[in-house]
Amino acid sequence: MAQADIELGQGLKIPAAELRQLASRSSGPGGQHVNKSATRVTLRWNIRTSEALDETRRERLVQRLASRLTVGGELIVHAEASRSRARNLEAARERMADLVADALEVPRSRRPTRPSLASRVRQQKAKRQRSDLKRSRRDRGDPEERS
Repeated sequence: MAQADIELGQGLKIPAAELRQLASRSSGPGGQHVNKSATRVTLRWNIRTSEALDETRRERLVQRLASRLTVGGELIVHAEASRSRARNLEAARERMADLVADALEVPRSRRPTRPSLASRVRQQKAKRQRSDLKRSRRDRGDPEERS
């Protein structure tokens, strides 16, 4: 079966030639089928050597996915939920596409705002009420009378 590129949107795709696909036995219960079938799929993609990325995107991916990358710069994704290798391959491809697309998303810059006049007035009123309450709790009697 010929591998297809993984579409990421924004005119970007991970070339199938850069993906390495490995199959292994799944873990967990499953009887005879799981003991003899290699249905777990592992996808590997080396971000540092990929020709699909420009330098800006590569740096963003390396920075945002640092905890998931190997020392050599490979992103590894596993899928083993299904008993079918084809379904696990599709799941792994989707997971990789989601991870990379999320990491490439540029966060919007924050525009600094100031509290409104009404919110400042409300805050001052709440502080005054709290202060009055604490003041009313204070003991105002003579120390000798308390004994």
